[in-house]
Amino acid sequence: MSEWVDSTIGAVTLYQRAGGTPTATTDSFYGGDIPFVTIEDITNGTRFLDRTEKSLSEAGLAISAAWLIKEPHILYSMYATVGKPIINRIACATNQAIIALKESSEIEQSFLYYQLLFIRPNVYKYTAQTTQSNLNAGSVRKLPISYPKDKREQQKIATILTGVDTAIEKTEALIAKYQQIKVGLMHDLFTRGVLPNGQLRPPREQAPELYHETEVGWISKDWQPVSLRDLVGSGNIINGPFGSDLLTSELKTEGVPVLYVQDIKPGLFSRISRAHVADQKANELAFCNVRRGDVLVAKVGDPPCDSCVYEQEQRAVVTQDVIRIRPTANVESLYLASMLNSPFGRKAVKRISIEGTRERV
Repeated sequence: MSEWVDSTIGAVTLYQRAGGTPTATTDSFYGGDIPFVTIEDITNGTRFLDRTEKSLSEAGLAISAAWLIKEPHILYSMYATVGKPIINRIACATNQAIIALKESSEIEQSFLYYQLLFIRPNVYKYTAQTTQSNLNAGSVRKLPISYPKDKREQQKIATILTGVDTAIEKTEALIAKYQQIKVGLMHDLFTRGVLPNGQLRPPREQAPELYHETEVGWISKDWQPVSLRDLVGSGNIINGPFGSDLLTSELKTEGVPVLYVQDIKPGLFSRISRAHVADQKANELAFCNVRRGDVLVAKVGDPPCDSCVYEQEQRAVVTQDVIRIRPTANVESLYLASMLNSPFGRKAVKRISIEGTRERV
């Protein structure tokens, strides 16, 4: 094995350059031929970037700090989905939340990509621990990495990991197929329900006598629409602390976990954030404490209101962009979270969401 070198991102890249965003209210800056990379593209992407949701015009590119990235670079997220890399295979521009890294001759691009994935769990110690934990260009340059001096060894390591990624991508394609089946099934279950024998009720077209029309659409005749407030009680639906209720200076590396939007996935709680508060502070924030069986709802997202059940034994505290719902005895937590994640629930959320940089409720 060749000698390994301890270094930093700044030392193994020729440059590190973030992008920018043209004024959102000027329509002529958008909708052109230049793919415009945002955090959502990286969050939803895998190894390579081949398309984007948004695009810029030449005027939009010229008026902002965005710049045209013609060759493959590692695009590295500094906000929200912190520390995730992706390699662009198309010419594009990025917003200011993404920094483009161009590798030096000392390191293989694919190896650097996997190194960035490897160190991602530890990146949060370099972020500014605010409501949203973010990196900046300076902190990215200081990120420590190690690599073999022999580029042939770098290539071998990257080839092995690429093979694993290829297998994962094939598996994920199958999962995506079954996810589509699940979406359809969720719609049927939350609008038609099941008969005593466990079978789905016949659709309304076949058995109209089993359904009635309500303000939320056609549902089983045995069901009645009810507001979430009436279902669990308004006192059991709370936001996290605002402003001075929880200061950045009060965040610790140990203690009671603080939960952020990025910890919530549809149907899955997977903690990424590393912030904590002392027990005494958690007691002061008792109104927004979380316990096992609570439903967590992300207020921001595309779409907002990703929901999951908190299954951990340790209590936690939610931040201001997370809603905590504490179901009553007659409400099943998993059912409520699944309902919010279903097409039926998403449609209801859409009616109350607010458009902005990120959609929110």
